[in-house]
Amino acid sequence: MTATVDHSVDPASVDRGSATAPVPRHDAPHKPAGPAPRTPARRGLLGTSAGRKAVMAVTGAVLVLFLIGHMLGNLKIFLGADSFNHYADWLRTVGSPALPNRTLLTITEIVLVVCVVLHMWAAVSLARRAAKARPVKYAAKRKSQANGYATHTMRYGGVIIVLFVIWHLLDMTFGTVNPEGADATPYDRMIAGFQPDRWWVALFYLVAMVMVGLHLRHGLWSAFQSLGLTRRPRVRSTLQTIAVAVSAVLVLGFVAAPICILIGVVK
Repeated sequence: MTATVDHSVDPASVDRGSATAPVPRHDAPHKPAGPAPRTPARRGLLGTSAGRKAVMAVTGAVLVLFLIGHMLGNLKIFLGADSFNHYADWLRTVGSPALPNRTLLTITEIVLVVCVVLHMWAAVSLARRAAKARPVKYAAKRKSQANGYATHTMRYGGVIIVLFVIWHLLDMTFGTVNPEGADATPYDRMIAGFQPDRWWVALFYLVAMVMVGLHLRHGLWSAFQSLGLTRRPRVRSTLQTIAVAVSAVLVLGFVAAPICILIGVVK
């Protein structure tokens, strides 16, 4: 009896193999292509970080020039009442008679207000942009000039400076909170404003001027860095000295008159 070999294929095995094979689907609905990604709108110069840094630099330079001029004017109090009052009167009448009194002074005040607003806007917007670019905080706090000094001293120092400017205008310009009142001469208001019984005004003035000095020192150093002048160690050390020296001279020039009035050297 001869054995026969069945070469037929088991239908069950065929079904098992075909069940595991990928089956192409031709009935899937065709998904239409979505709209092309929108191209970001072109931003002007003020919309870029470089543009806002330029705004800070220009407005900062204008404010520094004003501070230098204001400091030199305050130092005239050491030349006596006539010299100081003449200087204050010249500020109101400069350009006369071609221009009405206070014309150039008013223009200067407007420019200064605009510069302060733009300077603060640029600083806040740059800080927010930097925070958004790095939303995750570092696992370990890094003590650096940028994170510590700039963040805290510049922020709270700016608030102190703004409050001082408001008080200074009410005290010396409008005479609202000055003991001598608005009708007194600028020299008399200056002397009355820093009497020993108003020592807290002199202290407020001193703190505000120190904040101005720190702000100026940091601003100068940031400007040197932005210009790429701090790459070489020797140059970097020299520029640090210049930034500190300029700030110190400005602070000493401003606090000299209040301190001398407070201790009775200037009467």
